[in-house]
Formats: sequence, structure tokens, C-alpha cells
Amino acid sequence: MVKALAFKGDKKSKKRKHRHEEETGDKSGTLTATGQTSGITEEDDSWVTAEVPSDIAGPVIFALSTTPPTCIACDANGKVFLSEVENIIEGDRATAEPHDVRQVWVANRVAGTEYISFKGHHGRYLGCDQSSILSATREAISAEESLLCIASTDTIGTFNIQTQREKFFTIGEDNKSAEIRGDAEAPSFSTTLRIRMQARYKPRLKANKESKAREKISRKELEDVVGRRLEDDEVKRLKKARREGDYHEAILDVRVRGKHDKYS
Repeated sequence: MVKALAFKGDKKSKKRKHRHEEETGDKSGTLTATGQTSGITEEDDSWVTAEVPSDIAGPVIFALSTTPPTCIACDANGKVFLSEVENIIEGDRATAEPHDVRQVWVANRVAGTEYISFKGHHGRYLGCDQSSILSATREAISAEESLLCIASTDTIGTFNIQTQREKFFTIGEDNKSAEIRGDAEAPSFSTTLRIRMQARYKPRLKANKESKAREKISRKELEDVVGRRLEDDEVKRLKKARREGDYHEAILDVRVRGKHDKYS
């Protein structure tokens, strides 16, 4: 489920306590009564650059090669237009973040294909018709709303967006056009863009944070599982095993080692 977007400068609202927390006084947030973790990845609203097509998921912004920097946006009627990016550092597209919900699209894989759909803030999908005009007016995904994100071979972290008619999204060659179209025959500077996304949806970052979350276990918890006091090197070994996925085997080894030491 995609969470409500937060923009720079917005004040974060305080979360209300669940009844279970109020009754038990549990404020740790590490484990609820149902066994769910508070989820360090779900709270990360920072924006990062998609580097490969498999990264692209969740809320995204298309940062275009224009001066001043712009992105693809749409109004409530589905009209697509170029919107100036305000949240950016020294014009670097790799730092672009949205300041307006109209600039944000939610990316999802089209089932069974390499294509991606992009849903606008108004619940309709970005598409390109036979006249190469971009719009976001359809509530269902057809071939026109199924887009291919091809990684650029020139610059890491940039993409070319291809339609099913094998044409590319493009802006005016002089960067002064107020219109973006889908009629470029081949990739070029004017078809190249960056896709910025929320960090919690990026597979590698998500995996790293989940790995760190798995590593967070106290010495006392480890000693309770093993059933005895542990040496420093044993604690380090078990934490590493928990991070790398062979935790249960390591626990068994440490238990066996403890029995041998006891009777030696």
C-alpha cells in the first residue's frame, strides 16, 4: 500500500498510540501484540535515484533534461504538462524531489511483462496515444499506458521511456518547448531523464535496512536463546549469522560448543 506523500517543509504528525500500547505501556515499537515490527523501511520518505529498471516502484518523479529543471506532471483532468522542480540542489536532477502532488506518479509492473504503468495523483494512468500526445485520462491499463523504462548506456541512473509503438518520450531540442511528446525515433539527450523514487521502495536499500533490522538483537536475547552466558566473539558471530541468514545453524553450533566445554 502506498502511503500519503510527505514533502519538504511538512510537519510530521504524531502517531496515536494503539490501545494495546496504552494498556501495557509498551512504547518500544519493536514488536506489537500481533508480532509485527514497526518497520524501519516503511518510514523512510527520502528520495533517491533509480539506477536500473528493476528499482522502479512506488511514488516517482520524472526529472527532465531542461533548463530550468522540470518534470512530467498532470492536472486533475489528465492533461500532461512540464512542471518546474523547486526542490533541487544547484539544478542537479539527481537531487530532485516533488513539491506538488501533481508531479508524482505511482509506478507498478504490468503483470507478466517488463512494462511499467504510472498512475497519477487523480487515479488515472500516464499514456501516449497514436498521435504521440501524452495524457493521463484512463482508469484502466492498455497498451498505451504500458511503458518500457530503458537504462541509458551513457549515464548511470538515467532512462529513456519507450512506448509500445517503439517511440520515446522527448522534449524540445532547444529545451524551450512547453510540451513533452512521445515521438522520438531514437534515444538522445532530449529523451534522457532521471527517475527519482522513495527510498523505501528501492530493492537494494530496502534489503540493506531489513538486514540491519535483523542484526538488531541484544546480547541478553541471544543468551536466552542459547541458554548460557556468551563470549564476545560468540555474540559477534551470532549477530553476523542473523544478518546473513544462517542464524539457526550458528545457534546450534554455539549450543553444541557449550556442551563440549561443560564436560571437557
